[in-house]
Order: sequence, then C-alpha cells, then structure tokens
Amino acid sequence: MVTMGANGGSPTQAVLAAMATMRDGSREQKMAAHQFLESFQKSTEAWQITIGILQSDEGAEVKLFSATTLRGKITYDVNQIPADALPSLRNQLLELLKAFATGPRPIRIQLCVCLAILAIQMTGWKDVVPMVVSTLGNDAASHAAILDFLKVLPEEVTEGRKINLSEQELQQRTQELLGDNATVVVRLLISYAQSSETAATNPQLLEVITSWLREVPLADVVNSPLLNVVFSALDNDGSFEAATDCLCAIFRETREVDEYLPTIQTLVPRVLALRPRIRQAAEQEDAELYKGITRIFAEAGEAWGVLIARSPTEFRPLVEAILECAALDMDRDAIGLTFIFWYELKLYLTLERYIEARVQYVDIYAKLVDILLKQLEFPTPDGPNNTDLFDGDREAEEKFREFRHHMGDVLKDCCEIMGVTQCLSKVLDRIKAWMVSHASQATAASVPFWQQLEAPLFSMRAMGRMVDKEEDIILPQIMPLLVQIPPHEKLRFATIMVLGRYTEWTANHHEFLESQFTYIVSSFETDSKEIVRAAAMSMKFFCTDCKHLLGSQVVQLQQFYDQTLDKLPGISQEELTEGVASVVAVQPASQTFELLKLYCDPLMARLMAKANSASDDEGKLAIADLVGLITYFIQIVVPYVEPGQENPGVKYCQEIFPILSTILDTFVGFNPISMTPLLPQMANKLASGFAASKQGCFLWVTSAILREFSEDREHVDEQTTEAIYSFFEAQATNMLQIMSDLPPTDLPDVIEDFYRLLTDALLYYPYKLIGSALLAPIFQAGASALALEQRDPLIATLHYLRDVIGYGGDNPPSSSSSPNPPEIKQAIQELILANGELLVKQIMAGMMITFPSDCFTDGSGVLLGLFQLLPQQTASWVDKTVRMLPPGTISEAEIDKLMAGIRERLAMGDDGHRKVRSLLQDFTNTYRRRYVAPRDGLGRLEAERFHFNA
Repeated sequence: MVTMGANGGSPTQAVLAAMATMRDGSREQKMAAHQFLESFQKSTEAWQITIGILQSDEGAEVKLFSATTLRGKITYDVNQIPADALPSLRNQLLELLKAFATGPRPIRIQLCVCLAILAIQMTGWKDVVPMVVSTLGNDAASHAAILDFLKVLPEEVTEGRKINLSEQELQQRTQELLGDNATVVVRLLISYAQSSETAATNPQLLEVITSWLREVPLADVVNSPLLNVVFSALDNDGSFEAATDCLCAIFRETREVDEYLPTIQTLVPRVLALRPRIRQAAEQEDAELYKGITRIFAEAGEAWGVLIARSPTEFRPLVEAILECAALDMDRDAIGLTFIFWYELKLYLTLERYIEARVQYVDIYAKLVDILLKQLEFPTPDGPNNTDLFDGDREAEEKFREFRHHMGDVLKDCCEIMGVTQCLSKVLDRIKAWMVSHASQATAASVPFWQQLEAPLFSMRAMGRMVDKEEDIILPQIMPLLVQIPPHEKLRFATIMVLGRYTEWTANHHEFLESQFTYIVSSFETDSKEIVRAAAMSMKFFCTDCKHLLGSQVVQLQQFYDQTLDKLPGISQEELTEGVASVVAVQPASQTFELLKLYCDPLMARLMAKANSASDDEGKLAIADLVGLITYFIQIVVPYVEPGQENPGVKYCQEIFPILSTILDTFVGFNPISMTPLLPQMANKLASGFAASKQGCFLWVTSAILREFSEDREHVDEQTTEAIYSFFEAQATNMLQIMSDLPPTDLPDVIEDFYRLLTDALLYYPYKLIGSALLAPIFQAGASALALEQRDPLIATLHYLRDVIGYGGDNPPSSSSSPNPPEIKQAIQELILANGELLVKQIMAGMMITFPSDCFTDGSGVLLGLFQLLPQQTASWVDKTVRMLPPGTISEAEIDKLMAGIRERLAMGDDGHRKVRSLLQDFTNTYRRRYVAPRDGLGRLEAERFHFNA
C-alpha cells in the first residue's frame, strides 16, 4: 500500500509517485496506487496538495487529476474548510483560472466548475459574474476562460442537489447567480460576438447561449443580434454543430406555443429559409451536415406540433421540409431523426378536433410510406459474387436491423393517419409490381432484386398490430401471393414472419389456413436455422390462435411434433411445444388424458433415456429442458371438470410424478392445477429436497403452491389450507436454521427466494404469519440480510419488510378488503418497537455505503413506512444511527440540521413524511458521494481497473 510521505518523501511526492505508478507500475502496484489516490481525494490534505500541484511545473496529466480532485473537494468536502477561509480559496481559484486562461482547456474547464460550485455554496458572495469577468480581464486571452465559466455556471446550479444546501437556499442562490445576472450575460455575449469576425463563429459563444437559454427570457435572445449570430454560424463548418445545438435548444424552449407565439413567428421564416440546404447537403454527400439540417427541421416540428395541427396551411412547408429530409437520406443516417416528429404529429392528428388537418396531411403520410418502403430495402452487395450484404460489417448489419424496427413503428403511425387499407394497398402494389417484373426470372438459385420484395413483406409484418381481423379488402388479395413467393432464404423468412403475425386474421378467414399451415410446416425441412426458428415461432401463433380449427388434425400434429422436435434449438422446441399444447388444451376433456399420453409419453421416454445417461452438466441441462417441455403441457392443458370429478390432467400428473421424483429431486417444473391428491407427495419431496440441497428453487415451488391453495381460493377446503400453511412453516423453520448457520453472503439466491416466498405468505396468510412465533426471527433475519450487496435479494427482502410494516397501519398490502384488525396492528407495532433500531441502522448503512443504486428507492420506502407508523421513535433511531458515523465524516452541525429538518417535516403530518423520505435520500446520497463512491479524476485508472477485473 502506498502511504502519504512513504519512504521519507513529502505528501505531494507520494501523490505524484502514485500517479506515476498508475502509468508504469505492475498490476498490484496500480491497485495499491488506486486505493491510495481514492483515499487521498477524500482527505483534508488534498486541498493544499492539489492547489500546490496546479501552481507547480508538473505535467498536464497530473494537473488535470489535481483540478478534478479539487472539484470533488469543493462539491463534497467544503465542510473541511472554515467558513472564513472560503474567500481565500475563491481568490486562489481565480488566480489559477487566470493562469490557465489560455489552456489546456480540460484543466481550465475543471477550474471553472470548481469556481461555479464554490459560488453556489458561498452564499455571501453576491457579485460572482462581475468579479470573475473583472479578475480575468478583457484581453482576448481571457475570453475563453470567461466563456467557459459562463457556460458551466447554469449547468452546475442545475445540478445543485449534489451540494449540501436546503431547497430554499438553493432556490435563492439560483436567483442570485442566474436570474439576477441574465441581462448582464446577454450584454456580455452580444459585446463579445461583435468584437471580431471570428468571435461570432466561436463555438464557445454558441455553447454559452445554449447554456443560458433557460435562465434568460427567450425573447431577449431571439430579438437581439444573437439570433443572427446563431443562424450565421450555420454557414461555418467549425461552428455548425454548436449552432445546431443552440437552435434546437431554442426550439425546445418554445414548446409552450401559446406563450411563445411571437417568438415562433420570428423563427419560422428563418428556419424555412434553410430548406435549400437539405438538397445541397445531399448532393455534397456531407453526412454530418445533412444530419444537422435534418435535426433542425425535425426538432422545430416536434416543438411546434400543436401549431402544425392547428394551422396546417401555414405550417405545411415545414412538414414538407421534414419529408424532404427523409426522402433524400440515402445513407439512412438522418431519417431516424424525423421519427419522433411523425409520431408526435400523429398524436395530434388523430384527435377529433384536428380532423381537418389530418385530411390535409394524408398525402404527406402517403409519401412517407413510399419513402419508408424504399428505405426498408436491404442493401445490394457489390458485384455478382458478393453475397454478404454488409461486407462483413456486423455492427452495420445490427444497426440496420434495429433501424428497420423503428421504421416499422413509423409505418404504424402512417396507418393511423391514412387507414390500414390504404397502407396495405401500397404493400400489395409493390408485391404485384415485383411479380410482374421479376417473378419469371426467379430460380431456386437466384432471385433478382429480392430486396424490392422483402421490404414490403417486412412492412406488412410491422403493420400487423394495426390490421383488424375483419379486414376483407387487401389481405384476401395478398395472402395467396405470399405462399407463392420464391424460395429465397430472406424472402421465406419474411413470409413466415408475416404469416405468424396475421394468425388472428387467418383464424377469422379459415379458407386461407391450409395453404399457410402447409407453407409453415414445409419450412421445417429447409437447411436454414433462421427459417426453422421463424417457422417454430409462427407455428406457436398458428396453433394458439387457430387452435379451434386444428382439432381434426391433433393426432397428425403429434406425429409432426415428435418427428420435428429433436431437430430444433431449445427456444424453438419451447415455442412449438407451447403451440401444440394449446391445440390439445381445447379438445374435449374426455380426450385429454389420452392426448396427454400421446404427446407427453414420448417426452417422458426421452427424459428417462437422458436421465440414465446424463453424466455431465450438459446432460443435466438436457433433462431440465425436457422437464420444461412437459411443464408447458401441464400449465396449458387445464381441462374443466365439475367439482368432485376426476381431473384428467391431474390423473396424468399422478402417473408421471413418481418418475419425475425419481429422476429429479430438484424438479420444480409445474404449478399445480387443482392437484390435491399430489400434495402430500409434493410437500414431502420439497421439504426433504430443500433440507438436503439448500437450493432456492424449492422455496420458489413452495411459493407457487402457497398461492394456488391460498385461503381466498374457491374449491380449497380449510383442511388443505391448514396443511399448506404448516408445510410453509416447516420450510421457513428450515431456512431460519440455515441462516443461523451461514452468513447471508453465502446464501444470496436462497435469501431472495425465501423473502419472495414470505411476501406471498404475508399476502395470502397474513394473520397466521403475524400471529406466528416465526414472525420475529424472520423479521430479524431480514434486517441481517440487508448487509448483502446484491440487488435482487436486497429488493426481495426490502419488499417483504415494507409489507410487514404496512400491517402496522390501517392500509396493509392485503388481498382482503376487510379492515386491518387492531390486534394485528398492535403485534406489528410491538415487533417494530423491539427491532426498529436495528432495522434503521441496517437501512441507513445500506443507503450510505453498501446498497446498489437500484435499492435506494425501496430502502427509503421502508424508512417512509416506519415514519408513517412510528414517527417519533423512527426519528430517534435515525438520530442514534447518524451519530454513530465515524468521527470527521459528518459534523454535529450537519446532524443537527438533518434532525431539525426531520422534526420540522414530521410536524406537517402525512405530507411531511414523504418530505422526510426525500431528506434522508439526499443525506445518504451526499454521504455516499463524500466517503464511499469513487471520485472523478483518475482517468486511465478506471480503464486499468476494468482490465484487472475482466
């Protein structure tokens, strides 16, 4: 471990040595240096050392680390400096900023951030902007530093929740730093823009304008010379991107269109004047310029969508410009920027009040469909022998596939404006056109221009959700064409996916079923894995949606299923099984037992064969996969029989259960249907299995049984529910014994399953559980489990604890609508009074130190429940907890401020409880950032750590 002043050197030398180690040391040395530097960043010595390094002749990398460290100190550790020393710190920062005014810019920006964060916290510093400007001076060398500071100031004020100020203090400081300086900043920017020709196209200037748009009255910018600066900067390559960002930010500020109507009227003609640049950028094949211009038009359209709907004639040129952006984008890089606009405009145009505008824009959306159908086409490879559509660029291929699905969403928007029939008619026209032009040239080995046929097929699949199963105009013309499409791999895949998407329509037009079903079945014989997977998925949908039409083929279907199953990958086996089980499920109950034997007995034979030969993990996984397939039948085939009559599904389960028990002690494959005859066997097997293996899957199945036979289920007698609850208590007792023998870190997955089980037990058997002697040890074990650092077990435990606390009040998370009995409330309150202090300590420690970020909300939710139930006692427990924090981390003044805030909010009643929750979240977040979370500034070190842990 590197330590400060090691080997007789000064603390500064130790830091420099650690930085050098991060560049050139061994793995172990780098890890030690990393730990040292993280500790250094939070130390009181870091103030003097970092400023000293910034004033020295050290290299830029070391100085950047020091500047970033200093930023973290000012953000989180100002409490380490006496209040009367802050002006001195401010003056040092100003001098450093002046020294780095000409660069390097990364260091300069960090110093600007330091100064901005200090300004937020130095509430007595009232002349921030004037002092910074006057200190840095008016020479050209200082302008960059002034602009950087002006840019970061509003950004850091917006992020002010990181700083330990109250909401009221932060609001007041925001007004002082931003609101009171808005006019001054606008004058400064105008003056700077007019100072030289290069100043007007300086990206920094445009970034500052963007940063202050929320703080300055928008009219003050739009009606000033700054608007000309922004538009003129679009003509300069160096400032184009910054000008685009600025202009789009202006548009976003005008979304409240009625409030900003005069401003919008000023902007619209200026934006429309840019339209010729769309074609210019396309002809120049300048992708970045084209994307920027597209973004300007698209974001203007998004901001003014309601005006486009209100005044279609006036705003049609803007919509046409956005359409042109989509049409001329040959590289598919920019069209995606328009998708949000088309969606949001659709939302307006489908409202009854804008029906007239919808009529006026139908032709625009019709043209958009044509554009999308062309953009959906796969690329054409270079040369006749090149079959790789993306020249080996798999990233480009994945990007294209994702892009197509986004285009599919836009097609759905078009359907809502034009109507499905009109959209489908365009698909039909494209298919017919291809058939006329190219079908005669297609062979088994070659299909010319297949991309032109595949694109409308994909679009048809994308529009499937919008098509009503009663559609009788276009689909009856398309469906016969689909099964005649040439046997090209991508065309067959697309066709199969379309047929699988329209199975509800097919079920309503059964005259098309046979040809489609035959096409899908024959697809299983192809050599393409992709086609086979698609066929299995489509078969699932055919069987699910057309199950009542396939009853006469249920025996032949089993032959196909048995012959095909072993050729399929795992997910396709599941999909096909789910499909055929759906057909079996709708057959008469009198046939269920024989059909289950017909379908499942071959699976059981496979299972026994695998079990006899499984000797490795692969073989065991194959067994689990087969159990999963049988599970689908048990879950889906649920015949209805009158109470008291034998259930054929249960009869079959009884037949195979001994085999399954013998094969797999860990069998967890199915939820019971109404399986009372099997309960004793199942309970014994689960109890013995859990005791022997300590595997959470047994608790998961216990939970499933608990839900199935809960007290509020019909047809479940009291004797059965009592037996189930006794079985649950036995499992809980086993688990408590396990938790007493092993630390939580050895049992994270089992703890997760246990507390999920307990959440169900509390929901379905609340009074039994709350009255049980197990309640207190389970609650205490839950508090202990909060020491874990894994998300899922923590969330399961926290959910259980929140539910338990809920039973201490009038609105428990119960499945019953009856009032919470007084004796139940009293039992929970006594439980919490006895264990609340431990629970608060565990939750506060988790939120400050160990919880993953996903658990903060649930942790603070438990605290909220405690405050709602026992506010004064919980406040006392929080007070005791925070006063146990290590000396030097939190001052007495900060603790007193926290507790005063809590008491103030508790006095507000119910509304105040939620504010207490927010207060504690802010407090724990601040502590975590100060003392636990790593600080910025280690740069390459983080990459090294990733390499270490890879």
